[in-house]
Amino acid sequence: MAPKSKKAASGKSADPNNATGKPAYVDNIRGVENWKQVSEWLNWRGIEDIECITPDLAGVPRGKMMPSSKFTSNTSLALPSALYRQTISGEYPEETGNFRYDPRDGDLKLMPDLQTLSAVPWETDPTAQVICDVVDHKGKGVEYAPRNVLKRVIGLYEKKGWKPIVAPEIEFYLIAHNDDPDHPLKPPVGRSGRTMARGQSYSIAGVNEFDELIDDIYHFSEAQGLEIDTLIHEEGPAQLEINLRHGDPLALADQVYMFKRTLREAALKHGIYATFMAKPMQGQAGSALHIHQSVVDLDSGRNIFSNEDGAPSTMFFNFIGGMQHYVPKALVMMAPYVNSYRRLTPDMACPVNNAWGYDNRTVAFRVPNSDAASRRVENRLPSSDANPYLALAASLACGWLGMVRELVPDSPTATTANEGTTVELPRGLLEAVALLEAEPAFAEVFGSEFIDTYSGVKRGEFETFMEVISPWERQYLLLNV
Repeated sequence: MAPKSKKAASGKSADPNNATGKPAYVDNIRGVENWKQVSEWLNWRGIEDIECITPDLAGVPRGKMMPSSKFTSNTSLALPSALYRQTISGEYPEETGNFRYDPRDGDLKLMPDLQTLSAVPWETDPTAQVICDVVDHKGKGVEYAPRNVLKRVIGLYEKKGWKPIVAPEIEFYLIAHNDDPDHPLKPPVGRSGRTMARGQSYSIAGVNEFDELIDDIYHFSEAQGLEIDTLIHEEGPAQLEINLRHGDPLALADQVYMFKRTLREAALKHGIYATFMAKPMQGQAGSALHIHQSVVDLDSGRNIFSNEDGAPSTMFFNFIGGMQHYVPKALVMMAPYVNSYRRLTPDMACPVNNAWGYDNRTVAFRVPNSDAASRRVENRLPSSDANPYLALAASLACGWLGMVRELVPDSPTATTANEGTTVELPRGLLEAVALLEAEPAFAEVFGSEFIDTYSGVKRGEFETFMEVISPWERQYLLLNV
């Protein structure tokens, strides 16, 4: 596959002298500074419609579409608050624990983040999109909105004079068209005319099986300013991984959020599905959302995980100590569904432990080989079905707690750590929810209203799941019990 060109997310006009009279920011691929620039950006592109979107608890895009003229005329954008009490199946669960409904179901306002303005390249009519924050009628950020949860955690770092840096790696499967939920999923047919077998890690031929689709993924991503670093084939059949360039956590969460949408649209164009389910096919590897994390000093820009002499710092070990202590309790934000815990299974190329180690892919928290300036910790536990805002917020919050509470990790693991069973992580959704609710430190870092809302929705999703009779039950219980 030929190398793909990349453009900067804020690429400027090719006319440096501005001889045409066109403002330079009009050629920005992604983002403008103010509403005046919005109008000109839309007009120069002939944009007819704009999608104002925001992630719900599951990371599903919610929002409104409108003509671009309405968008620039101070039109009030609102969504009902009940959207954040809705399960992935579209139901509203019973009130449990501290989870309650606002009987008024009042409006929440959408506030466009103009830095996220970009084209929608798969639409036939000229269309733009913008990610919105969610505020109440007084303009205060809504505590349980996922983007605000991540902003809250980033704010905790800023108060300490720190800035977290992240680099996500997103795994996903390409799936043949399937309109029957009872029918097992299978990989699509590639250009060779055959379905793929497993064991294709880093196979260039495996990537080339879907060359035209991957071309569209690159083109769609480039048109939105999504900066793909590398693309590889993973272990499972038609399982791919895309790595994004490191940077600001909010910007990277926005990119993962938009990339998921982009990939689904590109796949549909080719008559197949793309799925971020953690475990879509029995017997095959699951899909992860690996998160590389480091922290820099806001004033100097220095990586605080390294001392002046290049040795790992105390903060580095405290961050790992926080990951070990708190991630199991926050795992439901990184593994949010019943299916997520099918991925966290021994002997399936997934860490099912709470260990850390140097360049060891069998541990939950891996320290890749790097120089002092790039020293980082990779969290390998989150699954690709996680809401990226919540997964990043949870992972960074656990490291922050470790640093401010000076937690010390155990010794690094140098052997294989992902074989056999483990009691270090919750093995199911309800157990994970209970751990989230029981940890008092999480009320500070995430907000109690988020904890209550998220936990209630997760319990509701589990009850919906329990209403479904699985093939395993029909196979082994029908005539044997």
